[in-house]
Amino acid sequence: MSETRAISPQGTGKARQTLGEADTQRPVDRRVRKTKALLKHCLAELLKTKKINEITVRELTDLSDLNRGTFYLHYRDVYDLLEKTEDELIDAVHELLQQHEPAELKLHPHVIFEEIFTLAKDNRDIVEILMGEHGDLQFQDRLKEVVKEKCLKDAMEVYRSKNPENYTVFFYFMLSGCIGILQYWIKTGFKESPSEIARITEKILHDGIQSLDQI
Repeated sequence: MSETRAISPQGTGKARQTLGEADTQRPVDRRVRKTKALLKHCLAELLKTKKINEITVRELTDLSDLNRGTFYLHYRDVYDLLEKTEDELIDAVHELLQQHEPAELKLHPHVIFEEIFTLAKDNRDIVEILMGEHGDLQFQDRLKEVVKEKCLKDAMEVYRSKNPENYTVFFYFMLSGCIGILQYWIKTGFKESPSEIARITEKILHDGIQSLDQI
């Protein structure tokens, strides 16, 4: 899997760094990131034709042209690699959502959607596996949960409905709908740009909110 800012979001880090640290640590960190990215990409390739329990460390290292010792420096086994890859994606979504205030859901929802769709496209090789037709339902449930934790309360604060129960039902409907749009986008080969698919999602959400006010 190609190296992206999305799956490993940039933190603030240290305000200052000595020349010695820059000379010795950064190249090592870069090599580690590239090694992990390569292993994740190769895992995604193997998962296109095999189940996780059919993939061995040797297959991964042969495909990535790495030795087994390098693999075990970073992961216990293939399951650990998949779990950490999923965790990084979930953490990236969580971090992305935390950067937005509740009012942005109403004023600029397409911005949030575009960032999420960009994250998916930047990590398309593993996202296609996890969110595809035969994807990982457990991962999808975790994704829904992290979105719900942030967005349900924020959205109810912004879109004040006459009937909170109706709104909660609507939110879960829209959450599943947004997942469905993502899966459609994946299935059709990311035909639209992240901005285009975000605008489509925003329009559907806006029309749904207006309908809700009439209930």
